[in-house]
Amino acid sequence: MTFRRFIRGFLWTVVSLVVLAALVAGGLWWYFHPAVQRMDAVVYGQRGDRPLALDVIKPAKPNGLGILLLVSGGWKSGKPGSFREWMGAPLLRHGYTLFAVYHVSQPEATVMEIIDDMHRAVRFVRHQARDYGVDPQRLGVTGGSAGGHLSLMLATRGRPGPREAADPVERESSAVQAVAIFYPVTDLLNLGTSTENLGDGGPPKSFRRAFGPQATNLAVWKAVGRDSSPIYHITTNLPPVLIHHGDADTLAPLEQSEWFQGKAREAGQTVQIVVHPGGQHGWLTMVFDIRKFGDWFDQHLRQGR
Repeated sequence: MTFRRFIRGFLWTVVSLVVLAALVAGGLWWYFHPAVQRMDAVVYGQRGDRPLALDVIKPAKPNGLGILLLVSGGWKSGKPGSFREWMGAPLLRHGYTLFAVYHVSQPEATVMEIIDDMHRAVRFVRHQARDYGVDPQRLGVTGGSAGGHLSLMLATRGRPGPREAADPVERESSAVQAVAIFYPVTDLLNLGTSTENLGDGGPPKSFRRAFGPQATNLAVWKAVGRDSSPIYHITTNLPPVLIHHGDADTLAPLEQSEWFQGKAREAGQTVQIVVHPGGQHGWLTMVFDIRKFGDWFDQHLRQGR
């Protein structure tokens, strides 16, 4: 009898664990596959003979706010329509309409041109904001690695467009109101302990072609590198910035974010860093960290609504 009770109890335990695992798996699948409406490959500009495009992903219960997600790693981008909802599920669950922004990859486009095109994307979204059901005065931006760098370039150099521009999109501001990103490079002139630092004062060793044919000319590079480094453009208008960074990152070391934070503090502005112990240039649980991005945007974009 005791043995039968043991077997019965054991079987009930196994069944319970299987059911629990199924519920957890089902819950995760549901969470990372939110109901959305999509408009893919919306053209926001032109780079040479190449159209520049973004995807608009609208959640079932939008909160009236938009976030640009810059699809860029190593300043290379994907194809329009390639962004999958699970990548931004926590933000969609918070009600944010996402704009997945693509660009022409380096070296076909230089990093400087890519930065210009990200300004164009913000201006386009702001100009069309009412059509997408988002507030043009409350736009956030997010990305990782190169996408984080480009986000900070918008945060530091976003500005009103010229009133005399023939294109009404170009008259809009490219400023963003909140930033939440992963492991950016912030100072291209000081690569510090990065494995990309050759110690010659030049650009990152794997990305020299990304900055144009004159990037190895140190006189030219000093101007280009400074112009393309967000740390040199921090002002009192810097929006709130959240950075998640791993302390084992050797490509864009944690010091890059810490230097940026220090300069922002000198300007009296907020940069919060969340350090991931043992985190390299990316880690498996990053998608869960995006929930914290949602909280950050809630705090800094929903204020006053």
